[in-house]
This record gives sequence, C-alpha cells and structure tokens, in this order.
Amino acid sequence: MVAVKMRFLSIAVSLLCAAAAAFGYAAAVNDGSPHGDPPYLLEPGWTPLLNGRNLDGWRSQESNHGSWTAARSIFWDGVRSPNTLTALSPGSGDRISNGATGGITNLVTTKKFGDVELYLEFLIPAKSNSGVYLGGLYEVQVFDSFGVAKPKYSDCGGIYERWINGKGVGGSAPRVNASRPPGQWQSFHIWFEAPRFDAKGKKSANARFLRVLLNDVLVQENVEAEGPTRSGMEIPEAPRNPLMLQGDHGPVAYRNIYIRPLRPLAP
Repeated sequence: MVAVKMRFLSIAVSLLCAAAAAFGYAAAVNDGSPHGDPPYLLEPGWTPLLNGRNLDGWRSQESNHGSWTAARSIFWDGVRSPNTLTALSPGSGDRISNGATGGITNLVTTKKFGDVELYLEFLIPAKSNSGVYLGGLYEVQVFDSFGVAKPKYSDCGGIYERWINGKGVGGSAPRVNASRPPGQWQSFHIWFEAPRFDAKGKKSANARFLRVLLNDVLVQENVEAEGPTRSGMEIPEAPRNPLMLQGDHGPVAYRNIYIRPLRPLAP
C-alpha cells in the first residue's frame, strides 16, 4: 500500500511539473527547497490576497480597535526609532501595515480556505510580535527572534501553544532559528492541511502543518494542531475558515501574500 501511494504521489508530482512546464513555468517540484524567485513567480495556480491598492478582500476583526492601511513602502529607523515602523504614502500601495506602534485590530480575509499552500513576506521592528493564523485558529508565530540561540514555540516560525484552563499547552519550536534582523523583509512558505470532519460533523482528524519554511529554511514539518492555538478567532474549527493576520500586538507590515490549493509534496 505504501509503495502504491508513493508511486501515485510521484506520478502526480510529475504531471504537475509537466503542466507547469507546458505553460512556460519552471518545473519546480514543491520540495521545500529554494529555486530562485518566490514560488508565486515560478509556478502556476497562485492567487494574490493583496490587490496592490487597498484592503479589499480583508476586514477588521474588531472595527473599534483601529485599522490597517495599505502603503507604498515601509520605513524602519533602527537608530532613532527601532521599535516602530513608518508607512510611507499610506492609503494606497502593495504593502499593508498596522501602524507605527501596532496594538490595533487583527486583519481577516473575507474568503475562507481549506487545504492551502501560503506564501507571504513580513517585516517587523525590534522586539515586535505578530502571527499568521491559518484557518483563523492555528498560529505560526512572527517575532523578533534574531540571534536567539535556542528558539521556543514563541519564537519566529514556531507553532504557538494552545491555552487550556488558564495554562499554555503544547506548541512546536522551530527546528532552527532562521530569523533575519529586524527591519528586513522575511518570508513564510506554509503547507497547511485543514481539520477533517465526518458526515455528522465530528472532527475526525486534526489540522496539520505539513511544512513551514522561514526564509527558505525548513522550521516545521508534519506538525499536528490538536486544537486552536492561543488568541485565535472565536470561531469553531471547520474544513474552511479565513486567514488572519495578528495586529493587536506590535507593529508589522506584510506584502506579497499569495495562496493556492494544496498540492502533493515531493517525496
């Protein structure tokens, strides 16, 4: 059975590569290794979640807690103001920001997604903190972890802990610290499998992070999310849910957010 599955996977990957090549794309194999440009430039099927102008397609989780803005560019002054970000020409642009000091609402997509492959880039100042919540519930941590010798689940690239009866439970530390210094753009490439439910609506399988790359470095592989992580949306687990970007902690900026349906991983 295992041999049959591996053969099927190999055939599926080969067909996908052939299709990509036929359309003039690189025959990338979805193997988690860098291949030059970001994957959304090399392979078909990616959909941008930012339109390059405004925040259409997104909504504030709490409308009375400030709002994000689109911006032309993001400026970080590591000498005079290392803990803040400045959005230049706010109101229109291909970056999004939660303000100079952060601490506003979270940002949520208006669309819902199931099994997905997600690519995005983020920038944080010194000591800042954000997070990318797949399905609105399962967080991949964004944090200024540059130089941390032994990263924990709360460091950048970690799968955050759950919160049960007032106590933190679980969490998955990144395998290595792949964080860049504050003030530099960084990237996540995430392969995510949503939870499964039977015909009666009972959960039959947990959500799973098949692979997470931070700056093209493998930091998570085959990590099961037994339930929502701390500070996720107040929604039930489901086969399809929105994507959420955390904005109620420190300042952060995002750009080049692309998503596509999950496809087979190369063995």
